Amino acid sequence: MQDKQLIHKYQLVKHLFNLGPCSVSALCRTMNMSTPSILKLISGLTDEGWIEKKGYGVSLGGRKPDLYSLKDKKILILCIDIALFHTKIAIIDNNYNYIVEAQTIALPISKSTRSDFLHILSGHVQDILKDHHISKETLIGCSVGMPGLVDSEKGKSYSYFLSDEEDISLTTEFEKTLKLPVVIQNDVNGSSMAEFTHGMAKGKQNVLILLMDLGVGLGIIMDGKLRKGACGFSGELGHIPFVENGALCYCGKHGCLETITSGNALSEMAKEGILAGKNSMLNKLSKEELQRIEPAVIIEAANKGDQYAIQLLSNIGTYMGKGIAMLIQLFNPELIILSGKIAEAKQYITLPMQQAINTYCMTQIRERTTILSSELGENSRLLGYATTGIDHFLDTCIQKAGKPKSKLQVQ
Repeated sequence: MQDKQLIHKYQLVKHLFNLGPCSVSALCRTMNMSTPSILKLISGLTDEGWIEKKGYGVSLGGRKPDLYSLKDKKILILCIDIALFHTKIAIIDNNYNYIVEAQTIALPISKSTRSDFLHILSGHVQDILKDHHISKETLIGCSVGMPGLVDSEKGKSYSYFLSDEEDISLTTEFEKTLKLPVVIQNDVNGSSMAEFTHGMAKGKQNVLILLMDLGVGLGIIMDGKLRKGACGFSGELGHIPFVENGALCYCGKHGCLETITSGNALSEMAKEGILAGKNSMLNKLSKEELQRIEPAVIIEAANKGDQYAIQLLSNIGTYMGKGIAMLIQLFNPELIILSGKIAEAKQYITLPMQQAINTYCMTQIRERTTILSSELGENSRLLGYATTGIDHFLDTCIQKAGKPKSKLQVQ
């Protein structure tokens, strides 16, 4: 038999997590419950140490209403951002405070087997928990983000950590290793959720988030919701064939957009040009430095006036602008947010990008779309993972709330 009171408590916690400080009347509308019922829930959660008053709301005539909020550190989540060449780990609470700041470890997804990666990751997680005196029992779970095709419902990646044991999901492997409940998602969706909850997409209905990193991905917010597609595979913009008889992409096709606009493509083009004798300050790099050159080095050269670096970035902006023109006509967004390492080039890509959009997109549609660079910083995905993870685990708590004598676990 379900414990409705406990279910309502979890639901109230979830609403406060998603909405921030709320008045009683706002919670009544959101939860479709009466004022006495909401006040009873608030009183109980206050006594249990979950809720506190957080200032006053706007008055529509009369006394300003009290606002109620979750206390800091009531829910802690381990967030792991897996990238091609490194992994970031952080612990974040329900009010998006970093309990453990983002730590970068040299653990690449590109050169690791599933078992080796998980073994090394587990060691780092244990060290972090020990160093910060955090018990694993105080964590609600772990939220993992990674590039490629990720099916969150099945907990599987179809791009990395592939295994012959198809019956065992990647989520299950993570849970066995970390001894925590785990949710896995695509990195672009993490960036999109971060923009939706903390960035320029907050409060907007129709936004595209273009992740221009070592790869190229697209987050889609339509009608105020993050749209992931039937299997969570939406937004694979980088693997749309774009150049006839172009370079071979790692996905197996030729001429994908990613082969001419990604961070990896930028690095490869820079290497080829320097080895072919292009005049650039990048010539000062040693052979070893040139082999592992990153987009940030090329952007830095452009900022110093290097014409070759500027031309490389301009080419990327032009190609990407043509791709964005198609997106604008398909989705009619009010805003497009550029994020990732390549977006840090700012005017060196945005100016040629806008010129290409002007050339290839219908005037009536493009004039209603604003294009801006993200302001959330390099760790923004971790915030998105925290949102998705805490939401997921609170939903799980609601589903399990029928157990006799169960209580909200206070940290």
